[in-house]
Amino acid sequence: MTKIPLSVILAVFFVVFVVLPSVTDGLGSASTIAISYSSETVCGILASNSSQRIECYRGGQTFSIFPNVSFEVISGGRDYFCGLNSGGSVLLCWFTSFSGTSFEPKRVYHNSTFRLRDVSVGDDQVCAVVDETQFAKCWRGDGNGRFPSMKQRFLSISSGGGFSCGILSSSRRVRCWGTNSEIAMEIQNQFGNISMDSIVAGGSHVCGLNITGFLVCKGKNDSGQLEAPENSSREFYQLALGFNHSCAARLDGSVVCWGRGGEFSSNVTNGVSFQLIVAGSNFTCGLQSRTLLVICWGPGWSTNASSSGIYLPLPQIVPGPCTQNNCSCGQYPNASGFCAGSRIICQTCLQPQSSPPPLAALPSPSPPPPSPPPASPSPSSISRDRRLLIFMIVGSIGCFSGLCTIVYCLWIGIRCCRRKKVHNSVQPTITGSNANAGGNGSGDLFSLSRSSTIRRQSSRAMKRQRSGTSKHPDRAEEFSLAELTVATDNFSLENKIGAGSFGVVYKGKLADGREVAIKRGETGTKTKKFQEKESAFESEIAFLSRVHHKHLVRLVGFCEEREEKLLVYDYMKNGALYDHLHSKDNVEKKSSLLNSWKMRIKISLDAARGIEYLHNYAVPPIIHRDIKSSNILLDANWTARVSDFGLSLMGPESPTGQYMSMKAAGTVGYMDPEYYGLNVLTVKSDVYGFGVVLLEILTGKRAIFKAEGEGGGPTSVVEYAVPKIKAGELDSILDVRVGPPVHETEAVELVAYTAMHCVNMEGKERPTMTDIVANLERALYICEGNHGSISSASISIASD
Repeated sequence: MTKIPLSVILAVFFVVFVVLPSVTDGLGSASTIAISYSSETVCGILASNSSQRIECYRGGQTFSIFPNVSFEVISGGRDYFCGLNSGGSVLLCWFTSFSGTSFEPKRVYHNSTFRLRDVSVGDDQVCAVVDETQFAKCWRGDGNGRFPSMKQRFLSISSGGGFSCGILSSSRRVRCWGTNSEIAMEIQNQFGNISMDSIVAGGSHVCGLNITGFLVCKGKNDSGQLEAPENSSREFYQLALGFNHSCAARLDGSVVCWGRGGEFSSNVTNGVSFQLIVAGSNFTCGLQSRTLLVICWGPGWSTNASSSGIYLPLPQIVPGPCTQNNCSCGQYPNASGFCAGSRIICQTCLQPQSSPPPLAALPSPSPPPPSPPPASPSPSSISRDRRLLIFMIVGSIGCFSGLCTIVYCLWIGIRCCRRKKVHNSVQPTITGSNANAGGNGSGDLFSLSRSSTIRRQSSRAMKRQRSGTSKHPDRAEEFSLAELTVATDNFSLENKIGAGSFGVVYKGKLADGREVAIKRGETGTKTKKFQEKESAFESEIAFLSRVHHKHLVRLVGFCEEREEKLLVYDYMKNGALYDHLHSKDNVEKKSSLLNSWKMRIKISLDAARGIEYLHNYAVPPIIHRDIKSSNILLDANWTARVSDFGLSLMGPESPTGQYMSMKAAGTVGYMDPEYYGLNVLTVKSDVYGFGVVLLEILTGKRAIFKAEGEGGGPTSVVEYAVPKIKAGELDSILDVRVGPPVHETEAVELVAYTAMHCVNMEGKERPTMTDIVANLERALYICEGNHGSISSASISIASD
């Protein structure tokens, strides 16, 4: 019997109620430590606030690699290791097979537009995920590209002995490929339909945690490398695999290894907490949580270190990649002391219970001796801990039940007492051909859509949920009114490019030559109108200053002087999607670049990726609340970006959570009927609006248009198109300006079926934005000359 520490009890409670992603580092996974195992070379990214350079250890010597370059992650294989620079634009590899300490670099990849992540080195191949497409791109170690790449969308990848495996974004199933196709297919088939949260590859096997936190291992088992310890479910937070062994770090930070008769177990792991672990072919190294020093052990390392381990004379290693991304599970403490500039380290969602001390308390980097094993507990302490564990679990269930009851009662009370009032944002008037950030589409065919915007005053409950209220964000410039007056030639009519609910949009040129779109709030004396503009102004700054993505319009800065409120955005040269679909100037232009199915699908995919980022990667998630074609803008390269965050709200942390709104808001024709009728807001409300946009793209019709024929009144594009799609009469509703699809028939059908699912009356019947992105990627893939099967029965399209 062993004592149950309080920290472990808390960890059990945490895992029982929250299933969170885990981190794995194996033979070839991205980390801040890398092993080139044939030469026993161990490299790490240093914890330094000046730069994250690489330092290596081999044969008793340490030496620096590119001392003036900062790296985000590294990964090692048999005869070389690779590093991805901070920002992900350059991938470099160094060969370690020759003697000496002067490694010559070889540049494998350099592209500042399509950046990489998740570098994964196997025995003789290197793969990475292209961040924009999420496709897996692979090379041989010499950079000649003879290892196959995969045009499927991956959440993460890992590489082993002649094969690589990844988790598909659409289904979380495992897909494997490589020159060793036999073992790749064997592993893939063994995983079957299991939904995985993380995986790591070894020499001929793969282990990982499924979406419920259980350990799953597949592949060859000739050395017992699949035979994990019993009763290990929901116990691990990190894995590392070699050729004939596997290791795992428990939630308390301790490490257990199995395979080849227990040769890989070590006394060095007793009483030591590890921040991360990595594996070579037949040895393992770990980063101690308390000291951030590297320890290695195992039969392949050295005779005298196989059981006791050895501390390497490397400086402190950074405990995670230094990044500028948002952190879903919080920042690592004192990251400013480890990372250069404004970069931070994100904590993994499941952390070892022995957290490192503050930076000032870290000891000097001298190898400490292993800690002695803990003393045996007394029977009375075991009994006390068991009672405490039972008390915490039962008490937590009771608290959770009580909280649910309170929330339900409040919901019923609000439903009974409130009076429904819809705030509507309709299509504004466009005075120029280029609607930019904040500028929207032209007026509709009937008087309702030419009317002014109905006031959008948010309730106090909504305001409290907004993601930040700072008027002076760190990443937005503050301009003077004089600067913006000069940039727009005193806000001249010649520079006016649009008008929206917030105010008028002008094209401007700053003193440094940058072209921008300047949204100027209307100045007035009416209190309610002022409150509306104030709310939209604060929302735009609060949201756009903390989200950064290729498919979101970038906020350059703001100005707030006296009653003047102005927002400055990147200039979107090609205006709004609404204009290209519906503006009178563009309706008859059959030669428009957008009059091809491939381009329309590409723009749909761009916008979907922007919304997916808001739902899945912004922390906390963001619900846009006003997705429409006039809020999808096109830059000079015809890349689509989502704009106008004046109505946006912070969403629930849970993807299935719902958000009670006192007053519905949105645009007629795009508003989720469930939100309008029940005042229940979820991310699926944005999905409905995007579904309407897809129908606009397919049909060329406005969201609300005047029906042709006798007594033709206002008709929604949903009522017009969905029955035809269900009846198999898609050809009868397609935009005649584009013409009937020839090679794109399957792609257009897939977009139509996706749109049909998006506009289901109930939110639970609609797909997620991740599903939508996967479908649109498939459609674009088909447009490029590939083929696949499509089924209207399911929103998920088979990946193989």
